[in-house]
Amino acid sequence: MDTDKEPRWLSEEEQHAWRVHLDVNRLLMYQLERDLQPFGLTLNDYEILVNLSESDGRRMRMSDLAAATRQSKSRLSHQITRMEKAGLVRRENCESDKRGLFAVLTDRGWRTMSEVAPHHVASVRRHFIDLLPPEALGGLHKALTPVAEHLRSVRGRG
Repeated sequence: MDTDKEPRWLSEEEQHAWRVHLDVNRLLMYQLERDLQPFGLTLNDYEILVNLSESDGRRMRMSDLAAATRQSKSRLSHQITRMEKAGLVRRENCESDKRGLFAVLTDRGWRTMSEVAPHHVASVRRHFIDLLPPEALGGLHKALTPVAEHLRSVRGRG
């Protein structure tokens, strides 16, 4: 990062856009988390269940799951341990790589995912999608995709 130059301060319009983005992001994540609480799940739990439910054989290598959920391997390991205790997932050894482990969605995890998914989708709709005019969704996707791509490309650097 170049700190020797004078900063390019945000214009008033840029500052408003940045702050509303932060506000929406924090408030939305808080609300989605609250809406999962009655099911005994966190957003991180739900994201893991989604990734496993959508993967072949409802299983993923732990390293791939960590990358998909943007968690450190250590943090994911602790989370999987907690989810194992709840009977939602289990670990299995990788036959082709003795050091590798899979996280596997259990039948209970699948039933939980099937029960919670409609409520989560309704929450996403109620607190985000349905509040935006339909034409804004395409614009939002178009506007945020370059940001997401940039952040993926610099992830893990410096």
